[in-house]
Amino acid sequence: MPIHSGPPLNDHIHAAPVDAGYQIIASYRDYSAAQGAVDYLSDSGFAVENLRIVGHDISTVEAVTGRMTTARAAVIGMAAGAWWGLFIGLLLGIFTLGTAWFGVIIGAVLIGTVWGAVFGYVGHWATRGRRDFSSVSTLAAEHYDVVCTPEFGSEATRLLAAMR
Repeated sequence: MPIHSGPPLNDHIHAAPVDAGYQIIASYRDYSAAQGAVDYLSDSGFAVENLRIVGHDISTVEAVTGRMTTARAAVIGMAAGAWWGLFIGLLLGIFTLGTAWFGVIIGAVLIGTVWGAVFGYVGHWATRGRRDFSSVSTLAAEHYDVVCTPEFGSEATRLLAAMR
């Protein structure tokens, strides 16, 4: 019998296991609670390779983080270009003798910064205002089931009952 943290999930859709080879041992409203249950089982010495955390009713959530202008795109491009320039400069600096390696690194960072700004500006300008914002996308599930192979299901259920 599944252990629930929060309101019970009574409909038959949520009670169906992910696969015929697994049984639901607990259901949670958020991922951190499901992760905590698996961590508890791991700390208890349970064979966690027999577990899965299954998210149901998955949706994407896009958090808008700010306005994107061509100037901001150029600045972001500059930063990315500087990192690439540093990387290339370090690679080229390996083959440079004496103190010239410092000049190679500075030159590569400057070139990377300029090209990053150009690509950032042109890349955003090419969208012609169709995406004038920045965002971060994540996946979210309505609830999470911790499922287990049948041969270890009763042991996992017993251990989770002791967790409370």
